[in-house]
Amino acid sequence: MIGARQGAMTALQRLVAGAMARDVHGFVVPGPDVARAAGLDLDGAGIHPAATPRHASVLVVIGPLSGSLSDAASVAYAQMPRPRAILALGAGDLAPLPDADATGPLTQTGLVAAMAELRRVIATGAFRPDVHDFEARALQVRTEYTCPMHPEVVMDEPGDCPKCGMTLVPRETSGSPHAGHAMPEKEHGTPDTPGHALAEGHDHAAETAAQYTCPMHPEVVMDEPGSCPKCGMTLVPVEASGSPHAGHAMPEKEHGTPDSPGHALVEDHDHAAETAAQYTCPMHPEVVMDEPGDCPKCGMTLVPRASEDQHVEHDKRKGGENAGHAGHDAQDGGATIDGIEAHFMSMADMTETMPSSPDGLKMEWIDVPFGPFFPGLPGGLHLNLTLDGDAVADEQTEGEGGHGNLLRGAAMSPTAFADHLAALSPLSPVAYRLLACLALEQAAGSGVPSEIARARAAAAERERISSHLGWLAGFGAQSGFGWLKTRAATLQLKIRDASVGEIAALAPAITALHERVRRTPLLNGRLGGIGRLEDDATLPGPTARAAGIVRDARSDDPAYAALGFAVQTGTGGDAMARLTQRCNEIAQSLDLIARADDLALPVPGDIGTASGNGDAVVETPRGAARLSLTLTDGKVTSAEIATPTAAHVASIEAVAKGQELGDALTAIGSLDISPWEIAT
Repeated sequence: MIGARQGAMTALQRLVAGAMARDVHGFVVPGPDVARAAGLDLDGAGIHPAATPRHASVLVVIGPLSGSLSDAASVAYAQMPRPRAILALGAGDLAPLPDADATGPLTQTGLVAAMAELRRVIATGAFRPDVHDFEARALQVRTEYTCPMHPEVVMDEPGDCPKCGMTLVPRETSGSPHAGHAMPEKEHGTPDTPGHALAEGHDHAAETAAQYTCPMHPEVVMDEPGSCPKCGMTLVPVEASGSPHAGHAMPEKEHGTPDSPGHALVEDHDHAAETAAQYTCPMHPEVVMDEPGDCPKCGMTLVPRASEDQHVEHDKRKGGENAGHAGHDAQDGGATIDGIEAHFMSMADMTETMPSSPDGLKMEWIDVPFGPFFPGLPGGLHLNLTLDGDAVADEQTEGEGGHGNLLRGAAMSPTAFADHLAALSPLSPVAYRLLACLALEQAAGSGVPSEIARARAAAAERERISSHLGWLAGFGAQSGFGWLKTRAATLQLKIRDASVGEIAALAPAITALHERVRRTPLLNGRLGGIGRLEDDATLPGPTARAAGIVRDARSDDPAYAALGFAVQTGTGGDAMARLTQRCNEIAQSLDLIARADDLALPVPGDIGTASGNGDAVVETPRGAARLSLTLTDGKVTSAEIATPTAAHVASIEAVAKGQELGDALTAIGSLDISPWEIAT
């Protein structure tokens, strides 16, 4: 065990290790929804699902992970407390994770056998004299070198900038190479000044002309506009001029009395000439600028520095003529300090350029990531929300699957292609296998008997029931309805591989669940009016039908016509309507399976050495998917697919933008997005 605790195995530690082996808490990646879709009963195998890595002792890996998912899983593993272990089912290579402590095939039998091995490993290896540490690659800090003037120049070794010749400066970074642009560490100026990197012989005016600083944190200097990484305030331009005082404070050596606006001097510098055209901050006299502007420390408007005569007069007052003078007279929203007018910057001025929230307030926007293992959202979904206070201002969505290249080589056999397409969508493999079979048969000019077609349709309907129950379980977990999560997940596992007779026996329990859902007023209060979608030509599947749109690819399928299929629609178009629609479609699917009276998993027919083009559409649990392919001498040589998830992703902005965070997450979850179908 890589994650064992160090220590000799004493009698007490053996007791502790044995207890830990019996009480396994697992953090599941990509997520419990993928595990249920694969038919894995984690609770039945003795794994208590944990919502966070900090509450887990075992990382449970379901199926192969993509590169970014592997990195995220390694971070989750690093966050787990010791002793920790890895259980992998059908996962293959786990790098950058360490090797799994127990492995097995992606079946319930494989899970049970792997759990027995895992318990033995934990009981015997939870404490070891010598242990090995694990560092997630994404969390490792490394040093890279960048140019102060050209932050896009990033090198792994020290040297000079190829654009301007400046010496590259080091910075620490983590994660992927060349992420972000930190300012150089070498600074010029006093501790109170906004530091800036300089190279000998470099023109200072040209450097500051394109730099930005924070009014509250002047040590933050960037080459591009944006927000302060410390307080989030909008960066302001650093004033540029040919003078060495432009855009930054002067050295600490000051001249003047304590009560006067202090001013910095440089040896052998003509004081009268300097003060004649300089500006200072009433609250921070060490800040001296050659042009009018705002103080980089407090944001106040800079005022002209006192002339030589004013200094003399001030010294007289200091001597007693006007001792105790406060120097603060209200004047047009500002103040007078020692005869110098100062205008204080209000919060209204500081937020003037920021966009308004729905409530009229102006706040700094922040980016918050959710996923890929966020409870209540589909496993593998990266959701990046821009928050304006507690409201969603913008969103970006990324998936972990994609379908950029459907072929693993130049050509694939029909059976291998059908298997490959089904594996690309672990949440609904039967529907995509059926899609491949229909396109292959059309390209070959062949078909299957009507009774086989009806049995295929029944298998697709069984998967639709399983998928909708899985969505109900996920919604129950997200919204806190534990009874809904438990009952829906249990029924999903039972119906996934059930026969026609077993499905008929489960129908009363499924109907009872629907009735309880309808009789729960809190559900309507929680979902009513959330994520409302109007009539839209792009909405797919249950999302469209819940808005009253008659759109279902099954209506054009002869097999479904023989079963008496008719499109069912709802009203409202909100999250509650989508829940009700899925419940109604489960009842409809139960009826279609009973009419078919048989189930048959789709397998490609005899294609032989046929050549041709095929095009097919199948109504998956999330909407219509279309596949176009080319057969050449019995091999699939090209293929393109369009899935319903693209339309779902396009709908996220409509259901989430301007909504409070909790309502936005509920609305997004109600769309039932499959991260494995997002095009890459």
